[in-house]
Parts: sequence; structure tokens; C-alpha cells
Amino acid sequence: MPKKKLKVLFVSGEVVPFAKTGGLADVLGSLPQAVEDRSNEARIMMPKYGVINDRKFRLHDVLRLKEIPVQVDKQTEILSVKVTALPSSKIQTYFLYHEGYFKRNGLYVDAETKKDYPDNDERFIFFNRGVLETLKFLGWKPDIIHCNDWMSALIPAYLKLVYQDDPFFNDIKTIFTIHNLSYQGSFDKKALQKSGFPEDAFTPDGLEFYDRFNFMKIGLVYADVITTVSETYAAEICKDNELACGMKGILERRQKDIYGILSGIDESVWSPKKDELLSKTYTESDYKEGKAANKAALLEKYKLPQKEGVPMIGIISRLVDHKGVDLIIEAFDELIHSELQIVVLGSGEKEYEDFFLSAAQKYPDKIGVNISFDEELAHLIEGGSDMFLMPSRFEPCGMNQMYSLKYGTVPIVRATGGLSDTVKPFKDGEGNGFVFKKYAAADMMLAINEALKTFQDKGAWAKLIENGMSEDFSWKSSAEKYDELYVKLLEEEI
Repeated sequence: MPKKKLKVLFVSGEVVPFAKTGGLADVLGSLPQAVEDRSNEARIMMPKYGVINDRKFRLHDVLRLKEIPVQVDKQTEILSVKVTALPSSKIQTYFLYHEGYFKRNGLYVDAETKKDYPDNDERFIFFNRGVLETLKFLGWKPDIIHCNDWMSALIPAYLKLVYQDDPFFNDIKTIFTIHNLSYQGSFDKKALQKSGFPEDAFTPDGLEFYDRFNFMKIGLVYADVITTVSETYAAEICKDNELACGMKGILERRQKDIYGILSGIDESVWSPKKDELLSKTYTESDYKEGKAANKAALLEKYKLPQKEGVPMIGIISRLVDHKGVDLIIEAFDELIHSELQIVVLGSGEKEYEDFFLSAAQKYPDKIGVNISFDEELAHLIEGGSDMFLMPSRFEPCGMNQMYSLKYGTVPIVRATGGLSDTVKPFKDGEGNGFVFKKYAAADMMLAINEALKTFQDKGAWAKLIENGMSEDFSWKSSAEKYDELYVKLLEEEI
């Protein structure tokens, strides 16, 4: 019997290529298409931020979605909706607009002050309620609403506490995906009144979290099913309160409803065979020439000297604690005096930025540093480096280790979250990278030294690269798992 065509609405605070602050946007730019490819109908809703260029993305008004009333703080705010298709697909993407809330220079953070907008609670209460009101005006009823991170976490609670008697919303199921637990959307309890939720639901088992209104917690309590972006991370957050960012108790209670599904990578963007941002494309059969050409271009970009037979380690990271930057700094003297060169791309905490900038001045032949985010350079680092370092304290999924494997760049990672699920230690010709378990600089250096030693064995290194490049990280298998979950949820098997 053929599978029923499901209607799935994805809701997110950001989607590539329209607006991005992190990996959440990359997932939402790819997963809906992969779900639709499995004979479903997928659509997307996101805010229409001021930074989104209407002309570039061909956004147009929808006349019947011009003046939708949305209740916020006992006031009626007016929502209008624009629409376009996700580029290179037919996925309808709806942009919910309100000039007062969204015509700004950033998504969640003021680009000038670098501080969160003080009314983010109100902005995203409006967005969450607006999604449900838009569905009614549109007359399109999804089977599943798939919410992502704190910015869309109130929708499951609205369905159960505010819209429960509205027949339009009967039988809609919700999935809430955790991409990053450390960003929770935690606000003063005054947000309760703005939200329109019943006051008697503000309890520890319901909306309240340590006397605050916490979007993430609300999503975890009220969603029908919870997923996160790797199997290992799903297990870790139910055991470790630090990784759970204070949510361990809630996650433990809901453990049977939590599923880990590894995110895929967008192979139309990340494939060395057709990557236009590389100086030379390559395949598994001619990677040596391709990587050599990209390495030469990378060295030139970073003004580093060409050194025959010296491996290059790439680092692309936000320069913050949980990415393991403190381990790199602790081990830096040993690292920089090893036979290698290093390129760094990223920005973050000023003390870390300053450390790397001064290291580049002190060792101009050994380390190149670019404090920014540069998409083109990120591709060149993946194409031109020999190794890629990711010593994260925690990593829900991680994308760069998957890009590295596809590009023949050998990852050196700490065994956590998605890094554990994708990078397997190289031994006797099996495996695809180097892994250390304990979060310690000495353990990281052991893994790096093992990689440097293996690099000198040309046969072993070639096998490592081939193992990595042959991995399949496409969205196909992830979408299949989500599809199975949707079906089980609708058939009430979970």
C-alpha cells in the first residue's frame, strides 16, 4: 500500500539562504526538500527580517494574507505575509512580517550594540502565534508542524493550551528539534501575560522554569515528540546536566519521546566535485592534484610559505569556550613547534581573537589567522587542508567534520555528540579520522601527534582519505528517519 502523502510545516527563526546565524539555518535550507523528495508536501514559515532582500529572493505579497490579526499582550497586532520558493526547489516559504518587530539590522541581536533585542520575547510570541493564525487564513492544514529551537518552541503549547478547541487544529502533531540547547529564549515571567497562555499553566510541570518564561523548556514539555541532531547528543543530554544546559530533569522525564537523527549536509553546496569556491575541483580518483592546488591557493591567501611535505591543519570555528579553543591555547607551544602549519578562520571572544592574532605575528611562517566568517575561505580551507581540528567540549551535530571527510581532509575530534557518530578512529585500514575522549589538552595532542605520524605513511594516509570521501552524509537517510517518525506519530505508535 503506498504511503500517505504527508503535509509538513517547518517553522524556524532562520533558513539558508534568506537569514543565518548558525547551523540551524543550514538544516532548514536542506531538510524540507529532502522530506518533500519522499513524496510529501513540505512548506516553511520564518520571520521576514529587515535584513532579507525582497528583490534578490523574489518575495511577493499574498493578498489574502495581508492583514492577519495576532494577539500579543492583550493588543491586536497586524501580520502580513510574503512568499517565495526555496531556491532551486519548489518549497513554498512564507515570511511573516511586522514592521515594528522585524524591520531591524539583526535577527536576535542588535548589530550595533551586540546585545539581544530587549523585546525578543514579544517578537517571537508574535511569530509563534502568527504561524498558527496564518495557517487558518491560508486554509492549509499540515499533518505535522516541525518546530526548531527556541524561536518556534511555543507552537506545541499554543495548540494544547490556547487553540485546543479550534477544530481547524484538531489532529495536528508537533515535533520539536533541538539544534542547540544553550540558546533557550529565557525571559522574565512578564512574558506570560504577553503570550496569552492561561496563568494557571505557569507551573514547574508546565510553562514555568525557575520563575522564568523559557521558550526552550516550553517546547520540550508540550511537543508530541522531541528530536535532536545526533544519536550520541540525544543520549548525552539525558545524562549530563552541563550538556543539557539545566534541562536534564525535563529531558529525563521525556526520554522515551526523544530521538537522535543525524543532520545531513547539502551536497549541492558541499561537494569537492562541483564546488565553485575551490580553486580546483576534484573527485576521489584525482584528489591529490585537487588538494595540492587548493593548498597552494590557501597558503597564498594566508601569506604562508609553501613547505613541501608539511601538513596543514585547518580550524573553522566560533572562538568560544565550548568549541575547545581553551585546549588549543593550552597546548599551543607544543602544537606550534610541531612539523605543521595552521590556518584559523572564525570570530568570538576577544581574548581568543587576540591570542590567535598575536600568534600569527609571532609565527608568521607557521600560522595564518582570519578573524571573520568568510564562506569562500571556509570552502578553500576544507579543500586545501590536510587535517581539520574540532576539539569541542560539546557538539550537538557538527557539520565541518562531515565537510572535511567529503573533501579528503582528515578530522581530529573529541568524542562528543555528532562528532562521535561521524568520526571513527583509524586503525588497521578501518576508520576515517583521529579521536580523543577526555577533554584535556594532553589527550588532544596525543591525537594530533598520531595524525602527524600517520601523515608520513603515504599508503595509510591515502586509505584514510578514501574512507572519508566515500562516506554518505546526504540528507537522504536523515529524511527517511524523519519520515518514519512522522508516520509513527500520526498513527499514534509513539
